[in-house]
Amino acid sequence: MILTYTECINKYGNDYQLEKAVAEECIYRVEPGLYSTKRYSNELEIIFKKYPNAILTGEYAFYCHDLTDVIPEKYYIATKAKAAKLLDQRIVQIYVRDDLLMLGVTETNINGVMVKIYDKERMLIELLRNKNTMSYDLYKEILGNYRKIIEDLQIWRIQEYADIFPKSKMIWKALREEVF
Repeated sequence: MILTYTECINKYGNDYQLEKAVAEECIYRVEPGLYSTKRYSNELEIIFKKYPNAILTGEYAFYCHDLTDVIPEKYYIATKAKAAKLLDQRIVQIYVRDDLLMLGVTETNINGVMVKIYDKERMLIELLRNKNTMSYDLYKEILGNYRKIIEDLQIWRIQEYADIFPKSKMIWKALREEVF
């Protein structure tokens, strides 16, 4: 379990007791301000403790939804458009308009960590919107996997999302030509 400094102070009483617990390996410092009850911590758990309002998106979300077997080198995190820049080398920050940020967000368990992630329907819209920013091979692999599961998707959600996003005509054209 990952704990913040404040949670550790509440648990151990004061900074001296916390440092003593770290020295005795009752708790482990994983990053400045973050501690773990286990010697080795899940990186995803650390990131979501550090950035609790973040939402998984991009290549990492496609990987989590089993739409690609390519393991991304970085975590793609969606934040509010006016959020502060995240200075974490493990993260690619995607700024999203406030009215679109929570659209299609779901919570799921990934390797024992509860995370916020965009659903498959929202990620299909993201794929079509951002196809020019990813490699052609990755785009084709993900698109092919979407075609295999199209019967399992909630089409009404895809239609709703397509109407809400900017450049909806382009999204609808790509849906008709490449997916449906």
